[in-house]
Amino acid sequence: MELPAVSLKAIILVHWLLTVWGSMNYMLPLSYAWGNFSVLAVGIWAIVQRDSLDAITMLLTGLLLTVLTDIIHISIFYPAHDFLSDAKRFSIGMAIFSLLLKPVSCYLVYRMYRERGGEYTFNIGVTSGGQDHSTYEPIDQPDTPPQWPSSSKAAQPPY
Repeated sequence: MELPAVSLKAIILVHWLLTVWGSMNYMLPLSYAWGNFSVLAVGIWAIVQRDSLDAITMLLTGLLLTVLTDIIHISIFYPAHDFLSDAKRFSIGMAIFSLLLKPVSCYLVYRMYRERGGEYTFNIGVTSGGQDHSTYEPIDQPDTPPQWPSSSKAAQPPY
């Protein structure tokens, strides 16, 4: 079963609302709000530039990183049961709901990445050393000994 097409605007709007609700009670540190709102700003960039592969890649990477940072923030700053008011319970519940929704958002953003022409693997610009695989070499035929010296080159005169 394939998921329906979801707009990037809807994903950004839902996560914006959940981040606002999650950070409204000052229970989580400012780094929670800064991290999530900066990723949402990259999401706005991805909305504005529909054909940009860099914007959608950075959004996907940011969403994946905020999954990790949200887990750390919620686990460290979760209040004790004695200090948990209704407003704090609502705020932490929205932060947890945002965290649970992020893997689905990552999958949807990854589909948008593929639609914009992205590859299955992420290229971070590091080139790998190795052999040149641009020429075809058949593996089912035995190797012929090299012609030494090469018959295609004329002998160079000594200097």
